[in-house]
Amino acid sequence: MSESSQLNLAMNGSNVVVTGASSGIGRAVAIEMARQGARHVLVHYRSNLTGAEDTAAQVRSQGAEVTLTQADLSIDSDRRSLVDSAFHRDSSIHAWVNNAGVDVLTGEVANLAFEEKLERLLAVDVMGTILLSRLVVDRWSSECESGLPSSMVFIGWDQASEGMEGEAGQMFGPVKAAVSAFASNLAQSIAPGIRVNTVAPGWVKTAWGSDTTDYWSDRAKSQSLMARWGTPEDVARAIVFLSSPKSDFITGQTINVNGGWNRRFERKADS
Repeated sequence: MSESSQLNLAMNGSNVVVTGASSGIGRAVAIEMARQGARHVLVHYRSNLTGAEDTAAQVRSQGAEVTLTQADLSIDSDRRSLVDSAFHRDSSIHAWVNNAGVDVLTGEVANLAFEEKLERLLAVDVMGTILLSRLVVDRWSSECESGLPSSMVFIGWDQASEGMEGEAGQMFGPVKAAVSAFASNLAQSIAPGIRVNTVAPGWVKTAWGSDTTDYWSDRAKSQSLMARWGTPEDVARAIVFLSSPKSDFITGQTINVNGGWNRRFERKADS
């Protein structure tokens, strides 16, 4: 690749952190960051070391350096250790992506009671994300000196504000609404030095979507104007754009990545 082509890459020469990057959207974001010229990517994971190592290998194949860091975001000491690791390695962090969240739809956790699932989501997706972000912003404000704009991106959900029936809606709706609300308020607090935005995916084929019923698969495709599932890569491209200097006049926004909501879709009873 020529030097002029490299300069046109969205994340050219940047240092980025992606939480929850061992699979799904987080993995796609880490890889896309590297593909778009990131110099160094910190890949955070909680327990899926094998997945994190696979992510790291794919990031390296795009020419970026990688650091793997383990942390449970529901634990204060782990959050602080993650921040220390990130800023010890790179005194200038250009982009931080808060992607980590609890998977309560697949594996053994899917069999837990509603209350237990909600408690886990609140501990990690809400409390963990908020408290981690405050630590990052404090460190950013005191240590980062960068020629590139600093950006933090959160992951919301396109149906959080609209509502969806069932236990999944009752769990993810308030949880992701809280995340989006925190991001909007944080943006007001730390502009113009740090930009803060939220990407709200729609139906995205991650682990749950890859093994779901025909009803949910048909619904996912029917509720998108693009008539297909979203992919982790669709979401990753939006996150990279919002993380890059190419979007340096965008902050305090929530961007839906859902292929356009199809208001003509008529919901039928669950099968």
